[in-house]
Amino acid sequence: MAPSKRLKHRIPVKLRHNWKLVALCVAFLAACWGVFGSGTIRPYVTSAQAAEAGTVITDLTGTKDLFDPSVAHEVTLTFADAAYEDMLNEYFKEGEKEYVEADLTVDGTRIPSVGVRLKGNSTLMSLTWKGQSKRRSVPGGGRQPAGPPEGFRPPGDGQQPVDGQQPVDGQQPQQGNGRPRGGGGFGVSLKGEEPENLPWLISFDEFVEGRRYQGHSQVAVRPAATASPAMLNEALGIAMVGASDEPTQRSAYSSFTVNGRSSAPRLLVEYLDEGYAERLGDGVLYKSLAGGGFSYKGEDQTGYTTDFKQINKVGGKDLQPVIDLVKWVNAASDAEFAEGLAERLDVESFARYLVLQNMMVNFDDMAGPGRNYYLWYDLDSERFTVITWDLNLAFNGDAESGVNDAIGMGFGRGRAGQQGGPQAGLTQAEPPQGGGMNRMGHPLKERFLANATFKKMYEEQYRALYAKLLSSGAASRLLDELVASYELNERADPAEVGEEAKTLRTFLRTRTETLGSDKAITG
Repeated sequence: MAPSKRLKHRIPVKLRHNWKLVALCVAFLAACWGVFGSGTIRPYVTSAQAAEAGTVITDLTGTKDLFDPSVAHEVTLTFADAAYEDMLNEYFKEGEKEYVEADLTVDGTRIPSVGVRLKGNSTLMSLTWKGQSKRRSVPGGGRQPAGPPEGFRPPGDGQQPVDGQQPVDGQQPQQGNGRPRGGGGFGVSLKGEEPENLPWLISFDEFVEGRRYQGHSQVAVRPAATASPAMLNEALGIAMVGASDEPTQRSAYSSFTVNGRSSAPRLLVEYLDEGYAERLGDGVLYKSLAGGGFSYKGEDQTGYTTDFKQINKVGGKDLQPVIDLVKWVNAASDAEFAEGLAERLDVESFARYLVLQNMMVNFDDMAGPGRNYYLWYDLDSERFTVITWDLNLAFNGDAESGVNDAIGMGFGRGRAGQQGGPQAGLTQAEPPQGGGMNRMGHPLKERFLANATFKKMYEEQYRALYAKLLSSGAASRLLDELVASYELNERADPAEVGEEAKTLRTFLRTRTETLGSDKAITG
């Protein structure tokens, strides 16, 4: 047999019979290589098809409603010491918050192989461990988490300890003006040697796919702050948002033990996860990220990965609605903004959001250094709602701030309408040195309050919520309920929580009196 025929017979029969199809495929691949070979393929979803909710394989019922404030709760975590040390080493070296596998018991229900990691940004700035501190440069050249501007002092009278310093001669810092002592963010003293006091995020499905607990895939555990052990300020803020009929998170107090070490009762807070989004309805939930912003960067969705995180319907929906909103808010003329905002945003809900941040003197809102808010996009109305998130610094500023005063970072307040002064309700701070968390302000908030029609809506909602929450005494009653809930749990110190509640009551009284004489309230 000739050599050419021998070679031909070595080729499989099916391949010889379909050589034209094979040649066509080779030619197509060669063409693709020539056209796209040097390009970058960016995998993101642009489909308009609605995604199915994440598959829930197991939803543990437990023995008590996790966020029932009328009963005592008990949470116990157990994990390997070596894994915990590795996690802390990674955080101090690279700034990364890695999960540790742990066993969890909630109100008597044992849940093996949950994931736990550190939670927070400003809260963790005071964390120390084996001589290492996040306030200093990260060892090994790692990335330092974004933090407050240089020289920043916690909200108060400027006499709060800074960088771990203790008050002179052991004196407690003067508070004045009814300010709570410290709060749950800046000014917190945390030690890696005391894991029972650290802020944690518990994930039920990190190591076991499709598992939830009472519909939750994650739950946050707030820190045991030195100056604010009960975190009453955050618990009260959450309760007040709920009482205003705005979307909020549920919370409850629980005893808390880590590897045999127990703390005072800790505040458990509902995390805005897939289950939370499902309870809101048919829509998409987006989290604003601490290092991000609200500026238009083009249509490439990968350009927004440091600005927003999509929480649910991943794979069926994408960031396009947020990009469209960002583009429009930044590009619309004043007339277009006034006419078209209600088509894109629930403006009455947003007015209430702004009212609550001012009423609770919360500088770290959507315009603050932590960019603390979520966006809910309703697929039926095709409108956004801004959702309050992270109130650990609420009730820590100037209780005498007015309806149209700027809420600052402890640098005082500014009057709206003064030459060079801020717009009503805007967060104010010293000019930042650099980017990340230090950048302040938000285009949506600024433009809303700069518009006369929306400003009037803001003041109308303020009058309504002032009557509902403050002048009626509802906020004080909510505080009483929170104190009673805290005292149900083991290791509760009634005297200590009583002092914390007393300070908050003073704050509420000052706030009620100040706002009651504000012309935006009285007319």
